[in-house]
Amino acid sequence: MVVYNESEKMEEECGVFGIYSKEDKKDIAGLIYYGLCALQHRGQESAGMSISKDEKIKTFKGMGLVSDVFSETTLKEAVGNVGIGHVRYSTAGGSCEENAQPLQSHCKLGNIAIAHNGNLINPKIIRELLEDAGVVFQTTTDSEVILNMIARRSKNGLKSTLVDTISAIKGSFALVIAVQNKLIGIRDPYGIRPLCMGKLEDGSIVLASESCALDSVGAELIRDINAGEIVIIDEDGVEAINYNEQSHKAPCSFEHIYFARPDSVIDGLDVYKSRYETGVKLWEQGKVEADIVIGVPDSGLPAAQGYAIASGIPFVTGLVKNKYIGRTFIKPSQELRERAVRVKLNPIRSMIEGKRVVVIDDSLVRGTTSKKLIEMLRGAGATEVHFRSASPAVMHPCYFGVDIAYRKELLAAEMSVEDICEYIGADSLDFLKLDNLTNTLGSKNFCMGCFNGIYPMSTVANM
Repeated sequence: MVVYNESEKMEEECGVFGIYSKEDKKDIAGLIYYGLCALQHRGQESAGMSISKDEKIKTFKGMGLVSDVFSETTLKEAVGNVGIGHVRYSTAGGSCEENAQPLQSHCKLGNIAIAHNGNLINPKIIRELLEDAGVVFQTTTDSEVILNMIARRSKNGLKSTLVDTISAIKGSFALVIAVQNKLIGIRDPYGIRPLCMGKLEDGSIVLASESCALDSVGAELIRDINAGEIVIIDEDGVEAINYNEQSHKAPCSFEHIYFARPDSVIDGLDVYKSRYETGVKLWEQGKVEADIVIGVPDSGLPAAQGYAIASGIPFVTGLVKNKYIGRTFIKPSQELRERAVRVKLNPIRSMIEGKRVVVIDDSLVRGTTSKKLIEMLRGAGATEVHFRSASPAVMHPCYFGVDIAYRKELLAAEMSVEDICEYIGADSLDFLKLDNLTNTLGSKNFCMGCFNGIYPMSTVANM
């Protein structure tokens, strides 16, 4: 993964975390903190948490990484029995402190805080209707659209309000909400964005975007929230509501390709195993003679290991990632941007020099950093560079939380495989075949719209 201002990669929106305890917990902020640290890969622009005590909610948030936003004082002083947290990568709405989440408000239901992972496809229409009705927006996020819709419908009671609101919005969403001394989790009708539930030893219930966040706080994974499901967690336990009888799972395939941490399990599928298997399939679908296999850290490594085992070609660490370089908000000159790949990745010359190299990355989207990476490997003495993408060619934009808005940004939408190979300077290039991706995921019930243009919502076709 090589991510800068003009990212080569598909970028996902954010991560959410929530916890409910029957009694006030002195360490609730610390648990949210560690949960968000485990989800930091899903968003590095802002972080926040809201903690409820006696239905009074306090929100702490700011720009930057989790470790930058929360002080030791905040973590010690915050006490409550319900809390939610959020890490953000902005797709809808700009990167600024006003758009940091959770968002907090007050309505007839009482104090409410909400954190959202995903992307709505009809927020402008709803926003205009709300503004015409006199609603004043404080942010530019589509998450505030959801919050204001809940407030407008709150006279109907909690359950009806939630069902009516969620039924009116379209798109991808995994929501955690703190209201009325309850923790609420909601997943969209297609389960595009992930959300799972776990339990601590003391019986506290935890919600998180990925199971790795449950692991980080010592929670046992109970299950994934189903597509089209609301869970309401309070002193009486967990109540599940199926708000959409026509819901069916079509989770985002890119969660398994790139977004999720490899130590997560999403919808019963081990992320590391599926990535490893893509490497095996890449070898089977197109063999090449080479001396070494290397993976692009971090998400390309499991596929590279699978490719190496299947092929018998040695897997070596050929690229070192600088783990202390996060997302930068500086916009350097084009010359500096082109040089910047070395800031995050650097080749180990002794492993590469004089070798025919197979380099495997999780995907190839815009091609700019792939090109620089290949130049870097040749500069380190590689005699041949064969590039393999552990995902199919990305040919269509995504509307559900992936930050690519225009097809012209996608290299595979404009060029043939041969032309892309020439453009990035590789000796050969291969993308994982769509059928092989389906085989590694074990099902056709995944959203693969960015590969084949077929989305789970017919409304997208009319946009």
